[in-house]
Amino acid sequence: MKQIAILSDTHGLLREHVVVELAEADCVIHAGDADTPCIIESIGQLGEAYVVRGNNDKEWAEALPESIAVTIEGVRFFIVHNKKDVPKYLKDVDVVVYGHSHKYSAEVIEGILFLNPGSCGKRRFDLEITMCRMIVDAGHYRYEKVIIPYDI
Repeated sequence: MKQIAILSDTHGLLREHVVVELAEADCVIHAGDADTPCIIESIGQLGEAYVVRGNNDKEWAEALPESIAVTIEGVRFFIVHNKKDVPKYLKDVDVVVYGHSHKYSAEVIEGILFLNPGSCGKRRFDLEITMCRMIVDAGHYRYEKVIIPYDI
């Protein structure tokens, strides 16, 4: 069993409440737009991390993949920054993690969970500051939206 912290669109900011969530997790998924290498380095220091490049991740992030597929505790993930870049025909995937819109969303489409953890970085418009906490175990998952208190 593993606890996964799922986040996206941090845009150069790791809030205190987010750092606490990351520290409690066994691994981290970041769906792009970290904006600075220090965010990726901070996440990487915590251990197992899966990170993709977002549209705002510039030259420093050229080595980051645009998408990745990974299996964690039997749950098969496809991770990408923008939902429009998800292949039309997914095979052998349980959860698609994406970001970009800054708006939390979780919906099951044809048996696949499409999960956008929202943004836990700089606040955009009047959207909530969110991420996701997921528990995976033996091919099963459960998840919950985490609302981050707005402090800056």
